[in-house]
Amino acid sequence: MKRILVLMVFLLAALSLAGCNSSSSSSSSSDPTTQVRVLHASPDAPAVNILAGGSPVLEGVDYKDGSGYLTVPAGSLEVAVDGLLPGGATLTVIGPLDIDLEAGTQYTVVAFGEVTEIKPLLITVDRVTVGAGETRIQVLHAAPNAPEVDVYLLPPDTNTVPEGVAPVGTFEAEGVLGPVNVQAGSYQIIVTLADDADTIVFDSGTVDLPGGADLLVVAVQNTAAGDAPISLVVMDGEGSTEILDKNSPANVRVVHASADAPNVDVVANDVVTLVNDLAFPEFTAYLAPAPDTYNIKVGPTGNAVGNPVIEADLTLEAGQSYTVIAVGTLAEIEPLVLVDNRRRIATEARVRIVHASTLAGNVDIFVTDAADTDLTTVDPVFSDVPFKAETGYVSLAAGTYFVTVTPVGEPETAAIGPVELELEAGGLYGAIARDPLPPETDLGLILLDDLAEPI
Repeated sequence: MKRILVLMVFLLAALSLAGCNSSSSSSSSSDPTTQVRVLHASPDAPAVNILAGGSPVLEGVDYKDGSGYLTVPAGSLEVAVDGLLPGGATLTVIGPLDIDLEAGTQYTVVAFGEVTEIKPLLITVDRVTVGAGETRIQVLHAAPNAPEVDVYLLPPDTNTVPEGVAPVGTFEAEGVLGPVNVQAGSYQIIVTLADDADTIVFDSGTVDLPGGADLLVVAVQNTAAGDAPISLVVMDGEGSTEILDKNSPANVRVVHASADAPNVDVVANDVVTLVNDLAFPEFTAYLAPAPDTYNIKVGPTGNAVGNPVIEADLTLEAGQSYTVIAVGTLAEIEPLVLVDNRRRIATEARVRIVHASTLAGNVDIFVTDAADTDLTTVDPVFSDVPFKAETGYVSLAAGTYFVTVTPVGEPETAAIGPVELELEAGGLYGAIARDPLPPETDLGLILLDDLAEPI
């Protein structure tokens, strides 16, 4: 909270200075006001910093993050957007550009398009008070790869577009519908291909439009689990929330990382076999179960329900992806559940390493650009990593890297590696440190994502 307040002070100072330099007034304290907010809607761009008047006002804004309004003096404002690159570098991807802020107007600055063609969209609307029984809605198409579509605002529990019902509007990328005022209440937002009401590409399910609300609804490219090409980001003046297609599944994959455990089945609710005959050190493709809480049993192939070695309840949320790893020796086997972020970023490779070796003890992880690097002369990227810990997603520039895992404080003793990795921008790379595959005696890696195919 303290950081946000400091950033707001920076923005207010920058805007006040801009107001002083404006021909409309000589004193920012007497200027009428306007409101400004921002949205990151570039699906393959990194997180960004937003600068106003040359000073950062919002930092680390990720895809689909939208800010609340800031009320500021009217006048001219210089705005820029800096992308965050691996290693802490930044690159200005939008601007600097000057925006003339008029009194009584609300502005939304949207970073739109894939990173190679990113540009700002400036959405404006008159600043008004919405009646208690109404909701004002404006809709922006900000999904660069989605086609022209029709948008319908229908009663709840509508599974198809009724014959003869006209859409609220038709638009393509960069298009804006509204604003329009509708009666507050519950609705269903359905998006279809243009002039094809039978082909639904997005269905919100029931959504509540509260009285007095002033909403910008932005269709963005979907990066969550499921086949829907878009999701909706709803900006209400205080922040943003995402609405997924009502049929969005969860995604989950399973990794067998217990070296002395037999081949296993994975069964949900004693009935549904999710995985059959998975051997160490294999992993599955992503499955797409409905979001729910499941009782999961893992046990020997053909007898998982009768003789489970793992039994646990697993809650899967709509749109979220998970990796579930069976870790530990057979006597102490347990599930390690990781939440995955599968968004690909065009300016970086993203790497995640998991420690699942029962024999290695705590380890140091080195990432170098040469196989023969003297590890005694460099610091590990991650130090003293315990069993079952993971690095999170690490951003690296495209290139060739060598990963070496050593006992803590023993850089001259490689427990794993050096393992050569060729990383490409936009790539996802996962590796799990594992115990030896019998009859081998060396520790190894289970390679995931772009490094290996599932079974």
